[in-house]
Amino acid sequence: MKKIISILTIFIISMLISISSLIADTGTPGDPPGTPTGGTPIGGGAPIGGGSIILLGLAAIYGGRKLYQINKEELEE
Repeated sequence: MKKIISILTIFIISMLISISSLIADTGTPGDPPGTPTGGTPIGGGAPIGGGSIILLGLAAIYGGRKLYQINKEELEE
């Protein structure tokens, strides 16, 4: 059972990393020449989607592990 959980964990983490790279913002094409340019947005326009996806994935893995441990303890009693 531990082998299945470890394989599943590695698979989920690798999928989350690959999905976050697909979601990454490529940026805007830029202004045409001769137009006034505005300032950069607060924070520099950095995307935060990848980090939140990884955080949610790790939280789901942690919750699943805790549920597994609780069920395992109930079955042993």
